[in-house]
Amino acid sequence: MNLFINFVYIISAVLFIFGLKMMSSPATARQGNLLSSVGMLIAVIVALMNNGLDYKWIILGILVGSGVGAYLAIKVEMTQMPEMVAVLNGFGGLSSLTLAWAEYHQQPEMPLFVAIVTFLSILIGGVTFSGSMIAYAKLAGKITQKPVTFKSQHLLNGAILGATLLAAVIFCVNPGSSLGYFLFVLIALVSLAFGVTSTIPIGGADMPVVISLLNSYSGLAACAAGFVISNKLLIVAGALVGASGIILTQIMCKAMNRSLVNVLFSGFGNTATSADGNAAQGEIRPASAEDVYYLLEAADSVVFVPGYGLAVAQAQHVVCELGELLEKNDTEVSYAIHPVAGRMPGHMNVLLAEADVPYDQLVEMDDINARMDNVDVCVVIGANDVVNPAALHDESSPIYGMPIIETHRARAVIVLKRSMNPGFAGIENALFFNSNTRMYFGDAKESVQALVAQFKNN
Repeated sequence: MNLFINFVYIISAVLFIFGLKMMSSPATARQGNLLSSVGMLIAVIVALMNNGLDYKWIILGILVGSGVGAYLAIKVEMTQMPEMVAVLNGFGGLSSLTLAWAEYHQQPEMPLFVAIVTFLSILIGGVTFSGSMIAYAKLAGKITQKPVTFKSQHLLNGAILGATLLAAVIFCVNPGSSLGYFLFVLIALVSLAFGVTSTIPIGGADMPVVISLLNSYSGLAACAAGFVISNKLLIVAGALVGASGIILTQIMCKAMNRSLVNVLFSGFGNTATSADGNAAQGEIRPASAEDVYYLLEAADSVVFVPGYGLAVAQAQHVVCELGELLEKNDTEVSYAIHPVAGRMPGHMNVLLAEADVPYDQLVEMDDINARMDNVDVCVVIGANDVVNPAALHDESSPIYGMPIIETHRARAVIVLKRSMNPGFAGIENALFFNSNTRMYFGDAKESVQALVAQFKNN
């Protein structure tokens, strides 16, 4: 029986690996997700066969979980996807924490190695859960998106972490004692507190990186939990999630030209006052739907640059429709994707895929920048900091050094925004004052619908 179970676990692990590989491309992401889901379904069925559990509770859990999942799939809008991902990461960490807790209560006298991985599962799981809840609250607007800092905050976090490690050493030496039990509970509570104190100082601009990092944490917690219960597949699955999350986090940090340490400890996002002295100045040139139509109608090449404003307005479908009309007008259409546009990794890719935008029209930042000088019109929809030229030349800017989509080099730039409010970084965007930029104010969806109507009526 064990041989059969291990064989099935290998099959599931292979499905996970191939599914993860397929999810690296928009063209195969759905199939990869399905493949990974099938691997997990097989693994769960075999695990239940092996353990001989009380199935009435298992069935109840499946029904409740499936009901909640179906409700979220139907009700959660694309703009709420980042906070939902944060919540799911958090519950992944919580499940690892509770699994280690249950295993410890069943067998408090455990070998040193099992005690160590139990501690890791509790610590990482707790930090992941509470940190993800803070990330959710920031993204959902339940608490301020600005960094919440106070004097000696880093010193406090360091002291908490040091005390936790000391408690862990004592716990691992003698986990079955009354002191070991007390320290176990203390570690669980402190890990939850540490998740809050380590996440709340991070500003909303860094939430995409934080979500990616918390996703990695949830995988590492699951991997540790796999060692606790000696489940090989859980170890493999957790390691895959942990490794992929770390890789994605590093990619996003590179896209922002910042180190992970800088993201976690700099309090980025609370910088509006630092750039006030060098606020962009100049003349704003508003444009009407008719003005924008004439620019687009005469263009040979148009590049759309989506941002979070596109997600808020749910404008992806009408943008795709406008792109199709431009193509019928013999215009080359592309969509430039910045790695940290939106509020989670791949946010813009998901939005455009939902609208059936052709995958080959999605262009990465470096590729589009190489040909930006030859672009007739660049249409910026709800993006802000990721197209701000201050990142290239203003050394006093908090985003200086961050790679951007260099829309300012296009022959003409159309910026769709509701107002002149700054983006996450809290600074003025120099692009809005360029001589080749026209501001097209209004709700993104309604503004694009007006352009679609212009094309259809002319």
